[in-house]
Amino acid sequence: MYRLDAKDGNARTGTLKTAHGKVKTPFFMPVATKTAVKYLDARDLEEIGIQAIISNAFVLSLRPGIQTIKKAGGINKFMNFHNAIFTDSGGFQKIKDSFYIKSTDKGLHLKSPFDGKKIMLTPKKLMHIQNTLDSDVAMVIDEMPLHSQTKKEVSLAVQRTHKWAEKCIKHHNNKKQLLFGIAQGGLYEDLREKSAKFISSLPFDGYAFGGLAIGEPEKKTYKMINSQVQHFPENKPRYLMGVGSPVQLINAIAAGADCFDSTFPTQNARHNTLFTSKGKLIIKNAGYKNDLKPIDKNCSCYVCKNYSRAHIRHLIKMKEANGLRYATYHNIYFINNLMKQIRKAVKEERFNKFKEDFIKKYK
Repeated sequence: MYRLDAKDGNARTGTLKTAHGKVKTPFFMPVATKTAVKYLDARDLEEIGIQAIISNAFVLSLRPGIQTIKKAGGINKFMNFHNAIFTDSGGFQKIKDSFYIKSTDKGLHLKSPFDGKKIMLTPKKLMHIQNTLDSDVAMVIDEMPLHSQTKKEVSLAVQRTHKWAEKCIKHHNNKKQLLFGIAQGGLYEDLREKSAKFISSLPFDGYAFGGLAIGEPEKKTYKMINSQVQHFPENKPRYLMGVGSPVQLINAIAAGADCFDSTFPTQNARHNTLFTSKGKLIIKNAGYKNDLKPIDKNCSCYVCKNYSRAHIRHLIKMKEANGLRYATYHNIYFINNLMKQIRKAVKEERFNKFKEDFIKKYK
């Protein structure tokens, strides 16, 4: 399922084989919670070269419902996206009061953000949902501890995560679909190591660092990655959930992570912040009113080839939807292109130099 193609330090590049084609690592997944990336359609994503996206299995089970998607022939056909699709379990919803009620040994007690209906999400139910959605990669259900919780509470969350992981394997029956495990442990190195060792002992197709990039100091993020990555098998992909800023991505790859997802690029676009090879650009600033240069002269995306900073700023100021569409398109292209450049640098054994140069220019 996964082939490691090259290494440069801890940075890696490889190939993940899915039901909808091969995915080159490292790669970034735009978030399509409800089967759509905000302001972009499936054609845009494929034009940009996005290899994979991620949707939320729990949300899709509520609306439009798994039977609707099953009738369409699976999630790929439902949204007309021809590359890989991951589906997340819904465990991350613990940080959202609009979703989360409580956790018990049986599963997560959640509520629908649409009508407030209470739902028990068990490993068996979640696997049924994801098997039916027929995504390329399903994620296990996990208990994600919050930073405010005590070590005793985090330890209980780790125990539940392990117990649920075993049950997910038992109830996962879609042979075309890959299944990834999630290791937890909060900000405690010993619990992180314990969880990584246990989850790695189970026959998953990939392994994720769970419960990071949710507001903890950045140095602690990498410390927790380092405590777990050494226990993950080298011949399986490593997924750092929730990371999407350019500098964080490149640092995480340096630590040994292979795949990522985040709303960071699209949210930044909607808040008028664009990524460039020289750092962030706040497009709404008055200084760009008459600036006819592209967002980034070093970018080859459709937007940079065809529109000026002044035009995009004008559209956004006038609240024209195309302004946010162009901003989103550019940011997603920028991150995807960064992944391409990193893969090439790893293969050519110049990743550290690339990392240093990029961070220096970006900042």
